[in-house]
Amino acid sequence: MFISMITALISGLLMSVQGVFNTRVSEKAGLWFTTSIVNFTAFVVCIIILFFTRDANVMGLKMVNKWYLLGGVLGAGISYTVIVAMAHLGPAFAVMMILIAQMISAYLIEVWGLFGSEKIGFTWTKLVGVGVMIVGIIIFQWKK
Repeated sequence: MFISMITALISGLLMSVQGVFNTRVSEKAGLWFTTSIVNFTAFVVCIIILFFTRDANVMGLKMVNKWYLLGGVLGAGISYTVIVAMAHLGPAFAVMMILIAQMISAYLIEVWGLFGSEKIGFTWTKLVGVGVMIVGIIIFQWKK
């Protein structure tokens, strides 16, 4: 559990830094070119890692719900929307808004058991937690 928590923190750090990097590139090279090159370089890195780890299970891919293969399409959408949000809102506010959307959507996925996730019961405390995050954003953005 501890390693997973550290991994999640690293993921958040990487997403924030990547968002800023992508936004800086898009200012000079264009939004869709940046999205393309970011996803292409991610592809190349993944292929190289795959070559060394050999964790591919092509037969297992046949058993996957084909809708789940749209993850790459979602990745392109994520790159695009993060760049636009950071360019217009700034990194901190954009990430706060992204986190709110992630929390709400992830919670609904769990409550309804969507996409093969384990279904959990609705609890008001989790909804209050999201509310606290929203209040935190308001406080963080408060003008002096």
